[in-house]
Amino acid sequence: MFQPLKGVRVVDLSQVLAGPYATYQLALMGAEVIKIEKPGEGDWTRKGGPIPELAEQGLAPAFLTQNAGKKSVGLNLKTAEGLAVARELIAGADVFVENYKPGVAERLGLGFEALREINPRLVYCSISAYGQTGPLSPRPAYDHVIQGMCGIMLTTGKPGDGATKVGAPYVDYATGMNAAFAVLAGLREAERTGTAQQVDVAMLDTALMLMASLMTMHLTAGWTPAQNGNEAWSASPSSGAFQTSDGILMLAANHIGQFRSLCQAIDRGDILQDPRWQTPADLAANAADLRATLEETFLTRTADAWETILEAAAVPAARVRGLDEVLKEDQVRARGILSEMRVEGFDRPVHVPNLSFLANGAPCAPLSAPVGLGHDTEEVLRGIGIDDARLARLQGAGAI
Repeated sequence: MFQPLKGVRVVDLSQVLAGPYATYQLALMGAEVIKIEKPGEGDWTRKGGPIPELAEQGLAPAFLTQNAGKKSVGLNLKTAEGLAVARELIAGADVFVENYKPGVAERLGLGFEALREINPRLVYCSISAYGQTGPLSPRPAYDHVIQGMCGIMLTTGKPGDGATKVGAPYVDYATGMNAAFAVLAGLREAERTGTAQQVDVAMLDTALMLMASLMTMHLTAGWTPAQNGNEAWSASPSSGAFQTSDGILMLAANHIGQFRSLCQAIDRGDILQDPRWQTPADLAANAADLRATLEETFLTRTADAWETILEAAAVPAARVRGLDEVLKEDQVRARGILSEMRVEGFDRPVHVPNLSFLANGAPCAPLSAPVGLGHDTEEVLRGIGIDDARLARLQGAGAI
């Protein structure tokens, strides 16, 4: 199995989506992830959602998505005893991940400077809305707030639609992947230098980096992106969304070679003979006419039929699908991006994501299903030398 992080211990104090998704990536690569949650409450995502039976167990789908393969330790950090145990766990860890508002970890005694004293090679990862520095640093946020802040909502949707949010919480999950990337870099640097490393991951930074080309074009050329609907950013008249007889086809014939292949594939060699469309400059100058001409042809067949025809011609194209449709595709099954597993007390299988890449030709799946709140508390605490007597005192103090 692909387990490059086998032997790495991660103490995870993050909740909701971005932080837990980051540590989930580490777990999928073999790390031992110890998720610390408040007894009786746990991660906010344990509750709610469309399956009451799972929510009642604290295993709602939003929690299942990014918490397989982890151990759950119930620990009340508002007690001195619970905080002391957390520090003991961190002292023996390789990685610490938190997503408090900036300043909270320091007030708890879990800031970078405090923890590097007890663990000189620790990789300390902070995940927050705006980062640990800057005037907006203290502000809290969620995915949709950052979408509003970062500019993406004024590029999404058609002109006149008004600000339009991306349908999925993509900032959260991209931030999680960015944080996992940062931790991996931190581990390598800690190994190289023998010193603790602090990585600071912000949702706003991540969201802006997802629009890197737009930032560069704006700052270099003074160009400001506008709402572009379903059209391609290339602005090629032979790219974008085209209506067919039964649905929408997304097409990418950006350069002149693809344009010629497109015209031949759809049996419109006449377009190639037309003086209006001989060069890239001609295509741009007569874009509206070309668009109308292509749409007349695409309306004569189904989107599936055109997808098949264009695939044979090596012209990038795909029928617009719903999530329910794409998850049934042979391609998705062949890649093995999801794992089916059982969780205790639920009579149907659940599906969770694997790593988003294959390693040595195989998918990387979680080794265990998500567990209930505090499932591993005693096992983990005994593993760091806490005996029965101290466990009893911790229970009496409300620390576990």
